[in-house]
Amino acid sequence: MLKSHNEDPAQPSQANNLELLTGSGAGQSSLESAIGREVRAFRKKLDITVMELSRLTGLSAGMLSKIERGIASPSLATLQALSNALQVPVTAFFRQFEEQRDATFVQAGHGLKIERRGSRAGHQYELLGHTVGKSTAVEPYFITLTNESEAFPMFHHAGTEFIYMLQGKVGYRHGSRVYTMSPGDSLFFDAEAFHGPENLIELPAKFLSIIVYPRILEE
Repeated sequence: MLKSHNEDPAQPSQANNLELLTGSGAGQSSLESAIGREVRAFRKKLDITVMELSRLTGLSAGMLSKIERGIASPSLATLQALSNALQVPVTAFFRQFEEQRDATFVQAGHGLKIERRGSRAGHQYELLGHTVGKSTAVEPYFITLTNESEAFPMFHHAGTEFIYMLQGKVGYRHGSRVYTMSPGDSLFFDAEAFHGPENLIELPAKFLSIIVYPRILEE
């Protein structure tokens, strides 16, 4: 089956009024870690050292190290100083924390079996996952064509598609061309053109199909 897998105000340091001491709490720790990863990534992108960033921000190297390791709670003033030095908006530091990071784990043989419109007997589709709440939809399928397969219908839809052959041999049509596909062969194409396995040469045939298309999100 498919499995889709505050900060307390601290007192400013006497050495620098931009710095805050470390905090605690699971939620806070997660936020601090996300901010720290972003700070380090932006610093590396500019190819500057912690000492150089210290001079640019007025923060101590020790505090910057704690921020990057996710064990210090930066104040708004600290984030503003980092924002100016790293040439990014303050909101960029919260990007990883705010974005939803979905994962889908499917055990072998447990994909969601579906029936696509126009499919025939002997055509088995297993949906292996899908994106959630994104402007771009991604749908990976594991497709099996058996000896009982009837003539395969041609499909066309928005977006692009990637086919990777795992077993068997088929003649896969895309538009006016037919590609003979054996294990290890792949085909990447504009899915607006009519496409589908036209000649079933060696069965059973198994292949991965990954479909990517723009999703219309509701307001």
